[in-house]
Amino acid sequence: MLKVASFDIVFQEIPGEVTLALNLSGCPCHCPGCHSKHLWEDTGEDLTDELLTGLLDRYGAMITCVALMGGDQDPGEVLRLASVVKRHPSAVPLKTAWYSGRMAMPGEQGVLDFVKLGPYVESLGGLKSKTTNQRFYVFTPEGWIDDTARFQKSTFPG
Repeated sequence: MLKVASFDIVFQEIPGEVTLALNLSGCPCHCPGCHSKHLWEDTGEDLTDELLTGLLDRYGAMITCVALMGGDQDPGEVLRLASVVKRHPSAVPLKTAWYSGRMAMPGEQGVLDFVKLGPYVESLGGLKSKTTNQRFYVFTPEGWIDDTARFQKSTFPG
């Protein structure tokens, strides 16, 4: 079972979306230079369907996307939780995203709208760096499109 260590409504992780970001603990990647080392530990509350739908009921009218930040220890569960989001009766259909340290695209198509792949390599930088190894993909009717350059053209602070 995945655990949610914290959550917040964010604006930078998924461009153009108001996102409920769920920070999942128990990350197996342990990337050197990681800015979220607190998520390496297995802490927080079990991310049950009831907890997730409660968050969607509470914040669904304020958001356009739900991002699962981590969950690399159980990609199948990430996809299952994304399908729970997709089935939620929100006023606006919610998009789904996964930030993963993995290098491979998840097998199931149509459940995720956005995927960030790649471990953090400090010397290469994150998505805003032109030398990053990380990639940000958007799912379109034609398939997955690499949209990493959008972060590098951004005027986001930081």
